[in-house]
Amino acid sequence: MRTLLVDADPQGSVGLSLTRQSRKLNGFYDVIADHDVPFDQLIVPTRMPTLSLVPAGQSSDYELGSGIGDSIHRVKTFFNMAATDGYEVCIIDTAAGLFGVTADVLAVCDSVIVPQQAEPLGVRSIPKMLEALTRMRVVNPRLNVLGVVMTMVQNHLAESLEAVQALRNLLPQNMVMKNVIPREDIFLKASAKGLPAGVMEEGVSVLAVFDGLRSEIEAKFSPYIR
Repeated sequence: MRTLLVDADPQGSVGLSLTRQSRKLNGFYDVIADHDVPFDQLIVPTRMPTLSLVPAGQSSDYELGSGIGDSIHRVKTFFNMAATDGYEVCIIDTAAGLFGVTADVLAVCDSVIVPQQAEPLGVRSIPKMLEALTRMRVVNPRLNVLGVVMTMVQNHLAESLEAVQALRNLLPQNMVMKNVIPREDIFLKASAKGLPAGVMEEGVSVLAVFDGLRSEIEAKFSPYIR
């Protein structure tokens, strides 16, 4: 499926991890700021023909209000442009929290996944986050909360594994992804080279983890595909 990975986090981490020039490129926030930028000028191709990237853009410091609705129309316009250009899946990395552009993205998207680092304090905040996402359905009735995916899991650290188990004990079984993302050196190496971890020579095991997560997400998402 033609997939568009969109960096909607003002920090621009997605774009910076894949291309050193992302700060100089037009991107998502340039559209949100209502700059007259053609959609095709936002697209950064990758080595995989089915995957393209939209960086955060030069206007990633664009100031928006804290309430829902400040840029919903512009986010909808962006989605419509992506669909018109033939993209079937749009994955958006947003800033943490439920305000500003993040709230506006949630107000128009189909599904949401909550990534959570495997550490005790973060796990305790997850129920409130899920409650807030459920309330978002007042604005966006079709919003589907796919679940929480545990990240940066340190298999050699008991506290990290205990945090994963604590979340599984806290939430319904179907709300926590079975696949977890480990914290391994390969992610640093891949980021330094601007490559996906799965294409690295030593990335076979990591690729298997993400492929498992992909299958899990696909199974959760398929009932909601229109």
